[in-house]
Amino acid sequence: MLRDNYVGFLLLLLSLISNSVCDYCKTKCGNLTIDYPFGTSRDCYHDERFPIRCNQKEQKAFLARQNLQVLNISLDGEMQILMNTSRTCYNINGGVTKGQEHGVISTDFTFSSKNQFFRIGCSIISSAEFDVPMTLAITECITYCSSPQLNDGSCSVRGGCCRSLLDPGSSKLELETMTYPNRTDVFDVNPCIHTFLVQAGYYNFSGREDLKNLRNLTQFPVLIDWSISDSTCEQAENKSCYENSDCINRRHGHTCKCQEGFQGNPYIPNGCQDIDECKLSDRHCAEHETCRNTVGSFHCKKRKEWKIILLASNIGILVVLLVICGLVLKFKSQQKAKCREKRFEENGGILLAQRLLDSGTHASIKIFKEEEIKAATNNYHETRILGEGGQGIVYKGIMSDNTEIAIKKARVGDRNPVGQFINEVVVLSQINHPHVVRLLGCCLETQVPLLVYEFVSGGTLYDNLFGSSLPWEDRLRIAAEIAGTLSYLHSSAPVPLVHRDVKPANVILDDTLSAKISDFGSSRLFPADREQLKTLVQGTIGYVDPEYFNTSMLSEKSDVYSFGVLLMELVSGEKAVFFIRPQTEKYLVTHFESALKENRLSDVMDRRVVNEENRWQIYEAALLSLRCAKVKGEERPDMRQVAAELEGLRASGATWVESINIRSLKLNKVIDISLEY
Repeated sequence: MLRDNYVGFLLLLLSLISNSVCDYCKTKCGNLTIDYPFGTSRDCYHDERFPIRCNQKEQKAFLARQNLQVLNISLDGEMQILMNTSRTCYNINGGVTKGQEHGVISTDFTFSSKNQFFRIGCSIISSAEFDVPMTLAITECITYCSSPQLNDGSCSVRGGCCRSLLDPGSSKLELETMTYPNRTDVFDVNPCIHTFLVQAGYYNFSGREDLKNLRNLTQFPVLIDWSISDSTCEQAENKSCYENSDCINRRHGHTCKCQEGFQGNPYIPNGCQDIDECKLSDRHCAEHETCRNTVGSFHCKKRKEWKIILLASNIGILVVLLVICGLVLKFKSQQKAKCREKRFEENGGILLAQRLLDSGTHASIKIFKEEEIKAATNNYHETRILGEGGQGIVYKGIMSDNTEIAIKKARVGDRNPVGQFINEVVVLSQINHPHVVRLLGCCLETQVPLLVYEFVSGGTLYDNLFGSSLPWEDRLRIAAEIAGTLSYLHSSAPVPLVHRDVKPANVILDDTLSAKISDFGSSRLFPADREQLKTLVQGTIGYVDPEYFNTSMLSEKSDVYSFGVLLMELVSGEKAVFFIRPQTEKYLVTHFESALKENRLSDVMDRRVVNEENRWQIYEAALLSLRCAKVKGEERPDMRQVAAELEGLRASGATWVESINIRSLKLNKVIDISLEY
């Protein structure tokens, strides 16, 4: 009797403990279901990234660390949250009256690529840096409002709207938004600038109403990708996932998923339970079969009386299928030819052929097969990605003869790059220069056109300059190579052209650190009888020629300005736009100009590379960069002069440079040449 009472007491105690734990780990907050690894109380969630705070009064759930409202949680690794819009209001003179011009958005997880990034406002200059592992993704935007576009309701820079796709894998977004000092023309239409992330499909720009007050919307749904751990499945040794589940590698870490035939929570013991497929109407067996459920699956057992009928039926069906297969194969053969012709047209093949014919080029452009590209990139495997950006993805490919190539692929669904693709093929087909990335061919059989280049292994000048410390001798040589190449493009190419986007990210270095200019998608060919062309302004903030920006008149002096900014970056080791400098010196050009006026040009030199032997070389290069970056194009030297001066600097050495600088100092009344170290 005593023993029975003791056992009963233990069972009662275990029941009480079980009930208390169940009550302690709440799984509901309003309409939101909260499953492990998330939880509302300590010991109920996996780690400090997963606590959920439940507001009992409002019945709303929040991510505890960021105080972001949670709308939905999927065990597949996706979460929907609400995020506030960022609003900055200005007076008629461009001064901030409410909000701030910069900010940081971050989470413990990563933003999904299913989000879109909007900036709504007139006369704004904005940029955003996405913290993506192993790289720095930057999206930039310049808007201005044109009356016909204000009522259009479509998102365009002329209508005061910028829309960008979010680079996958970013967990932090740094925003910088500025406006022009004079907002007289747009103040009534657009008193405030709004910046926000939103899940794709949840927001459509509506023109004037959104420019006025964004329809009083202050929050939008945003998707976040989460993972149970930052390690891969192999590193975790499948310790995160329980029985009847599989480990899934994600971009950052891994998640777990119940196997086929099971459903539930793969992060807890016995969380993945068998599904009785026989109870699902869409999984029933045929009328002559009996459904039998098994662990993780089911099978259908035939009834004996149907065996003879089924045998005869199967023979008849087999004959019919053979006839159908013959017809299908013939039809597919015809459709395959039509599909290739259609994709050729959609990817601009006919227009490309016409442009090449009009340009008079006889260059051999190889047309690659889709199967060749897939084999070379291991079916576009993520380990072959060299870089990602707003215009698409660049893959490394290895051909069957072990030749290494680089493949530029636009994003699926975006038809805008077709024009840039055709332009780049036409431009590069006419150029044969050792410091221009060589175009090998293209592929027109895929959903979007592909460009195939020679593979250059040293990375971009941007990565080498700002990710490490290049010696000054290499910097000067690289500058001379770029200047000589631009001089060739302006004056000696079969058809002169302006690159229109000269910057370190578009200069690739080989294994000897020799420079090669790339990305000619924005370039413009110049007829021999024209010095200027009126075009839509293109380029990158910090490098765009202000004269070209204000007049839309493009000339070779626009490249000279961009090169001047690049040369300033080589001299100083600082980026073209640097937001932690004072407001008046955020742009490197104004920073250099201020240093020259205040007789402290030596202060902008990169102290990591300057020494007594090369300081006059660097000083002369700084003066040359300022001449290239003059506001008026007519006051800038041409690229032939720039290339000659840089080669002179390289050839003459410090003694020649010092004598030249003494004369420059007299002319410009520049002092402070001692460099205090």
